[in-house]
Amino acid sequence: MENIKEMGFDTRAIHGGHIGDKQFGSLATPIYQTSTFIFDSAEQGGNRFAGQENGYIYTRLGNPTCTEVEEKLALLEGGEAAVATGSGMGAISSALWTALKAGDHVVASDTLYGCTFALLNHGLTRFGIDVTFVNASNPEEVREALRPNTKVVYLESPANPTLKINDIRKISDIAHKNNSDCLVFVDNTFCTPCLQRPLELGADVVVHSATKYLNGHGDVIAGFVVGKQDFINQVRFFGLKDMTGAVLSPFDAYLIIRGMKTLPIRMERHCKNAMEVAKFLEAHPAVDKVYYPGLESFEDYELAKKQMSHPGAMISFELKGGVEEGKTVMNNVKLSTLAVSLGDAETLIQHPASMTHSPYTAEERHAAGISDGLVRLSVGLENVEDIIADLKQSLDLIVK
Repeated sequence: MENIKEMGFDTRAIHGGHIGDKQFGSLATPIYQTSTFIFDSAEQGGNRFAGQENGYIYTRLGNPTCTEVEEKLALLEGGEAAVATGSGMGAISSALWTALKAGDHVVASDTLYGCTFALLNHGLTRFGIDVTFVNASNPEEVREALRPNTKVVYLESPANPTLKINDIRKISDIAHKNNSDCLVFVDNTFCTPCLQRPLELGADVVVHSATKYLNGHGDVIAGFVVGKQDFINQVRFFGLKDMTGAVLSPFDAYLIIRGMKTLPIRMERHCKNAMEVAKFLEAHPAVDKVYYPGLESFEDYELAKKQMSHPGAMISFELKGGVEEGKTVMNNVKLSTLAVSLGDAETLIQHPASMTHSPYTAEERHAAGISDGLVRLSVGLENVEDIIADLKQSLDLIVK
């Protein structure tokens, strides 16, 4: 579709990247479930490996079903290109291994997904890459941490699990003035391009765990890297092909294509439900504090309004009392599901300190604002009255 870039976001989510099926006329995207592709001749094979002829070689290097979902997400994020990977961490690690080498420096937010933190704090440092963690909610801390050899600034906004908002535009300007070669990475998993497009705010690279909202149904592990064509080519043919091998299967690509067609209407419902749940939690006597970008009481409320079109569907909240009260709540929900991950149709509840953020030490969690009593909620698509009723009966058990 030649003018797809000029069409609305919802239309692009449905039609973007569609490869079609000229042979049989299938409306649904074919699943090219193959590991390798046949060459017409030895010369053609040689030309493809040399990059002198377009075409598929081996699914770790590309696959038509994966190409469709890559082009769809690049179109939605406003990037030149995207590469799909077999997990969110596959996307993050493939991109970082592409951007960095021994002797380079990274400035990263101190509030990140636990496995991302572990990769930065324990993984990259083993290979001669220095990492400085800062409170990225304060752009001046980012500025002060920059060095001449800083090659990556790594952000999550909203951050997992405290929902801290980073000023992507301001931090990108600061990083690029320090070093024009510095790449600003933003993990956009919590927002998806429905709610926030970091590349439009000055970032260079967007990463996603497509396991979450992009797929939306809890049945895929996947990730994406989005950015300029040259960098994505490097990720595909070095970071992914040679360093991680974290390839996405064609079947999982198909499931994400199917999920992304309903992404805009799902995110609308997720956000609407989350706003009502956040208001309920803020008024409940068992809750000490609620972290949700849509509440006026949220510290980064104004920045969230400026940077995001909607406040998202992730909520974190502090319970009066701490860990034991949190266990009581999580062990007594009936509708909400006690499970890690997020972005599913189901409402998911979990305890970051003992689950997703266990790679942090107690001191590191404290510095990142992750208390032992923090509970994280991924608000699903159920009737909001049912979500609230379930949380109420559980929270009422700890009211003193």
